[in-house]
Amino acid sequence: MQPTSSRSVTETVNGSHRFVIQGYSLSKGIGIGKYIASDDFTVGGFQWSIYFYPDGKNQEDNSTYISVFIALASEGTDVRALFELTLVDQSGKGKHKVHSHFDRSLESGPYTLKYRGSMWGYKRFYRRQMLETSDYLKDDCLKINCTVGVVVSAVDCSRLHSIQVPESDIGSHFSMLLDNTEAADIIFNVAGEKFHAHKLVLAARSPVFHSQFFGPEGVDLNHDHEIVVADTEPKVFKSLLHFIYRDAVMEDDSPCESSTFTCISDTLTAKLLSAADTYDLSRLRSICEPHLCKHISICFSKPSVMRSDGFEYLKEKYPKLQSEILKMVAGCEDECSSGGGAKSRSVCGQLSDGGDANGRRIRQRT
Repeated sequence: MQPTSSRSVTETVNGSHRFVIQGYSLSKGIGIGKYIASDDFTVGGFQWSIYFYPDGKNQEDNSTYISVFIALASEGTDVRALFELTLVDQSGKGKHKVHSHFDRSLESGPYTLKYRGSMWGYKRFYRRQMLETSDYLKDDCLKINCTVGVVVSAVDCSRLHSIQVPESDIGSHFSMLLDNTEAADIIFNVAGEKFHAHKLVLAARSPVFHSQFFGPEGVDLNHDHEIVVADTEPKVFKSLLHFIYRDAVMEDDSPCESSTFTCISDTLTAKLLSAADTYDLSRLRSICEPHLCKHISICFSKPSVMRSDGFEYLKEKYPKLQSEILKMVAGCEDECSSGGGAKSRSVCGQLSDGGDANGRRIRQRT
């Protein structure tokens, strides 16, 4: 019998709960990783609970932030749900602090909770110092609204002759491993910020890490050994680990609106491209390059940009990226030789300037 198509209607069963935290000042100082839990509430046939960490969930947050998470409080496997956490503005101005999943599609938006105790939320939900002088805190009381939308599917079983394979969620599993630092056996110190990771995961993803940890010339590292990483910003290394564990790139929260190379080279994408070269992550490099090219292509038609301090900054700070630009310009030079015009030849000549990123001379075309 040939399989026939089946109809499936995907929707969410929604429910909300308000978590009132009385005596906020008394809850401070209970310790990092210690929480106050709400009463359990039921949505979509599952029980849920809100976890409030007044001193932060993890050590690296250093009590600077409060943490808020939603946990699956009953037995369940692969429960897909959308979440919304709202810190209520108690001044009546309606300026609530909202983190929501509900603007996402049901195909890609829901988070999958694998078992009882699985959590979704924010380690750095709100800075404590700002919270304590804000309209969110009134009469030593905080109010947090939580909405859960459990994804359900109604299937016409009479037409079902095939089994749908769930989407891969291995990335979320490895992300939890990174976030929870469970079984971590290596620590990276990046400008004073500590990152816990797993040597086996890093070695499986990066030939450079594999050589460093397990190669014949590798360094003998004991459990919880700390490695100092120089010339890298914490946010860049965090994004690098995010890609290694999730195979996805974090969004750059400081997009460049300028067309100068100084601005372009200072974006997270440019710095991440340099890190991809350092650790030989070819897929990450391929992801970063098109994003940068969209900005860099604007500069090709501006000779003044090629003579700017920004271009020299790019050459000194990110020589590999500048070398890639010169390779692209080689194609431009071919167009110049075949009748691209005097203006194009001028730009090509300024970009090439007689040398590449490694100091080798490049033959000028006339």
